[in-house]
Amino acid sequence: METIYSCLRDAHDQDLLWIAALVCVTGVYASISLARHASRVEGNSRKAWAAVAIVSSACTAWATHMVGLLAFQPGMQAGFDPLLTLMSLLLTIIGISASMGTAIGSRNRLRRAGAGLLLGLSIALLHYLGQAAYLVTGRVTWNVQLVALSLAWSLPLFAAAMVLSGDKRNSLRHLAGPLILSAIALLHFAGMAALELTFDPRISLPESALPPDVVAPIVAAVCAALVVLAFMGLRFALAARAQAIRDRSRLKQLADLAVEGLAICRDGTIDAVNGSLATLVGCSQQDLKGRTLSSLLPDTPLSKLSEHQEQDGELFTNDGTRVPVRLLRKIVKIGNVDQTVVAIRDQRERLRTEQRMRTLAFTDALTGLANRLQFNQILSANCEKANATEERFALLLLDLDRFKFVNDTFGHAMGDELLKRVARRLSACCGSTTSIARLGGDEFAIIVDEELAQDTAETIIDVLGRPYLIDGSIMDIAASVGIAIGPADGSNPSVLSRSADLALYTAKHAGGSVYRRFEREMRERAQARRQLELDLRRALVREEFEVHYQPQVDPGDGRFQGAEALVRWRHPERGMVPPADFIPLAEEIGLISPLGEWVLRTACEQATGWPSHLTVAVNLSPVQLRDSALAARVMQILQDTGLPGSRLELEITETALLQDEETTYNTLHALRAMGIRISMDDFGTGYSSLSYLRRFPFSKIKIDRSFVRQVPEDQESVAIIQALTSLAAKLNMTVTVEGVETAEQRAFTVSEGCNQIQGYLISRPIESVSIRALFNEPLQSVA
Repeated sequence: METIYSCLRDAHDQDLLWIAALVCVTGVYASISLARHASRVEGNSRKAWAAVAIVSSACTAWATHMVGLLAFQPGMQAGFDPLLTLMSLLLTIIGISASMGTAIGSRNRLRRAGAGLLLGLSIALLHYLGQAAYLVTGRVTWNVQLVALSLAWSLPLFAAAMVLSGDKRNSLRHLAGPLILSAIALLHFAGMAALELTFDPRISLPESALPPDVVAPIVAAVCAALVVLAFMGLRFALAARAQAIRDRSRLKQLADLAVEGLAICRDGTIDAVNGSLATLVGCSQQDLKGRTLSSLLPDTPLSKLSEHQEQDGELFTNDGTRVPVRLLRKIVKIGNVDQTVVAIRDQRERLRTEQRMRTLAFTDALTGLANRLQFNQILSANCEKANATEERFALLLLDLDRFKFVNDTFGHAMGDELLKRVARRLSACCGSTTSIARLGGDEFAIIVDEELAQDTAETIIDVLGRPYLIDGSIMDIAASVGIAIGPADGSNPSVLSRSADLALYTAKHAGGSVYRRFEREMRERAQARRQLELDLRRALVREEFEVHYQPQVDPGDGRFQGAEALVRWRHPERGMVPPADFIPLAEEIGLISPLGEWVLRTACEQATGWPSHLTVAVNLSPVQLRDSALAARVMQILQDTGLPGSRLELEITETALLQDEETTYNTLHALRAMGIRISMDDFGTGYSSLSYLRRFPFSKIKIDRSFVRQVPEDQESVAIIQALTSLAAKLNMTVTVEGVETAEQRAFTVSEGCNQIQGYLISRPIESVSIRALFNEPLQSVA
């Protein structure tokens, strides 16, 4: 070390050494600046500026070395070999190019260290080849130990400088330049100290040797070029910094426009944040600057954040609140520096919305109970548990009796309030541990332990059957309950629900306000009913229905006055199906209207073949009567068949008058205007009201067979028939008595002045061919 210091102090011109140092600093700065500028541009410009940076690096090393040699004072005549001097420059350019090519685009530290060693060897080659080009009038020897030390000291510094130049951290990247300067200085001065010169007058310089006075201007020109390049590099650096400031400002402006929080980070430290993030954290933007991102997102390291897919995390606010957020990372270049932009979206409102959506999806909006979707999930879980553990549970389905009456009478708003009251009573009497749901309309479902099923059903029927006082109105309803046991009555939700529904159907058909437990016979009956329904739908298409007729006669002389049309179903396999089995089913499934219209048209067509004084009576269902187009349809049938309206009699029951009285009133008066007779069927068995006889245009009343069955023995029946006959006479209506089966009953009707009778005494219902033959007999009467 003392030798190097002595060489530096005694064997060199100090002024030129300072110039060499200045050239080295200037050249290194110029080379680094040009290299950074090359990385900022694209295409051919990048290649051109990279080449300029490489040449600048080589010229820096060469000029520093040459100034150092010019500063050396050997104490004898000296010169430079032109060929070796030129070769030293060219080989340096090639070596530095190889070094830069190895390092560019790679952040691998081992590779960049190799590039640094290659750079050091290139500059060492420049130095020692340049020393070989340095000619003196004397003998030259080398201190091998100092040569080795120069390489051992400088090469690691070159390698370290190249590694640091590729580091992400600015503070470390800035150390690359000083390390290169130190390496060059150590290499030059250790190498110069290793050079030992001995004057020998016998040795003279070759004629081709260039004297220092010739070399100095060349070196000066190169140094001047380096200064120019340094200024260019400074200009590029200032322009890049200004652009970076503009980019950062523009990015900040854009970030402030974003609704979600944005943090611009460098090496995990926050450079800037937008207002949204500052508001979310609960402090100012300035306070967040300089903090680490991990202080906000301690559970989510920056390295774990995805650049392509959002992920969940938690943000810690200033007051310690944990805020659920969605995170996304993006690398952006500001100037020539990679910076990380982290998008932080507050998820609290989204999670609240999702919770509200889940609540809406799984909760009945009216009652607050579980809805069908949630209940199906609960039922599925119970079925799975029961199948695995053989623990039994009960599914209760309940339906409100007379709820439709409440809706129709008081309105749907009152009906909704009633459903809320029902839900509250169910929750109170079943307990909080019971699963209760409203499946829709007035249907509810409950899951309880098997041993509690009966008691729960009885409690529900009792509690729901108590009166309700709503807005000053007292409402009375009841509940029917169907019970099915899982997994005995169904191992999956679908089968178990059907079993409970069949039990509920049985309870309602038992009159309501009762409960029924599922029995296998219910499923058999339901399957039979379903098959009957399918057959009934096909029967109309296949023309399996027939119209039979029961004659109506004058009870006195037995003359035929007409006949009542009665529909019959001749099933291809079951034979004759009783009307009581299929008429209610047809009403329930919506087939009664097309069936009734077919019966009416068929009866009118067949009645045209009877004697002209005979009438045909056809029953109208309540569903048909509620159809406002009924009158027009009947008129069309009369026109199509040619039957006069005076020969048609339409029979309606008292219960048909209870619904939509206004439509019924208009329809009956329109029919009466066509000459059609209107008859009240089964008078006295329903909700008889004398006001009906006054308001509606009836021409006949029919006394039900239930009053005739026990006359003349039963005096109450006799009194009722006498009263009805007297009433009809005063209202100018005819009276037909049904169900006359004995001569005594016929004699009674004669004595009471009844106008018309029908029953088995006269004839059972017979087919159309038989009734036509009967009517066309010469006497046209029954004895």
